[in-house]
Amino acid sequence: MQIGAHVSSAGGLVKALDRGDAMGADVVQIFTQSPRTWRSSAHSHEELTSYAAAQAAHPRVRATFCHATYLVNLATADEALLAKSHRCLVENLVTASAIGASGVVLHVGSHRGAGIDAVLVQVAGGIVAALDGASDELGCTCCPLLLENAAGAGGTVGRSFAELARILDATGDDERIGTCLDTQHLFASGSDYSSTEAADSVVADLDRTTGLARLGCIHLNDSLVPLGANRDRHANLGEGEIGAAALGCLVSHPLLDGVTAILEVPGDGDGPRSVDVVAARALLADGIARRAG
Repeated sequence: MQIGAHVSSAGGLVKALDRGDAMGADVVQIFTQSPRTWRSSAHSHEELTSYAAAQAAHPRVRATFCHATYLVNLATADEALLAKSHRCLVENLVTASAIGASGVVLHVGSHRGAGIDAVLVQVAGGIVAALDGASDELGCTCCPLLLENAAGAGGTVGRSFAELARILDATGDDERIGTCLDTQHLFASGSDYSSTEAADSVVADLDRTTGLARLGCIHLNDSLVPLGANRDRHANLGEGEIGAAALGCLVSHPLLDGVTAILEVPGDGDGPRSVDVVAARALLADGIARRAG
């Protein structure tokens, strides 16, 4: 399993590769624009192609994932917000594809209490439309869009594997769509994986619903809140309610071996550090050892 980290791209996109390299990460995840504003970053063609070339030639950092802007909400009843969300997602996909990213991770949004049945067709249609729009602008197929499981707060969409599976089915099982499994969101939404047996059950459920073949990456995070709290609150590995042993039980599953695990932990306040990458590798090794018995 490759271990990655979400890093800043301040000072230029290529700086993200330097930051990932410095902390010993195999993979990086970045925002292609501010995560909390609609304004798209003005990356030049030269900057995008330079990043793609640097990524392809990098001796350590083997891949880049991008995270879509948090403001995107494909489940909203507000037509203006929906239009902004569509345009923003297209821009995120275009930029990510131009730098050779392996996928764009998306929080689908919130239906604000309307229920998944009321928004399912809209959400699925919005996803397909964004992928089509980005591909049209690029003149080729854009990178995959990875739907992330939600912690379950309020009316968030994707709070269970079954709900994500319904979205995939509503898109006609579009091959351009995958998933991202966030360990903190999974725990906060009520899934316990504190033993090898429990972790195996979670992975089996994931395979039955969305399918392991669609799993593009894992967000590896501990949790500040207890099991089933339905809140998105990340903690450093081994410092939260999940614990290093339970996280090791999950990520050491043999069927997850080829999937990248990306840290989104707070670190000292500025995100993942080299010690967090070391901790991730340690809990993975411990989980593998436990399975070997």
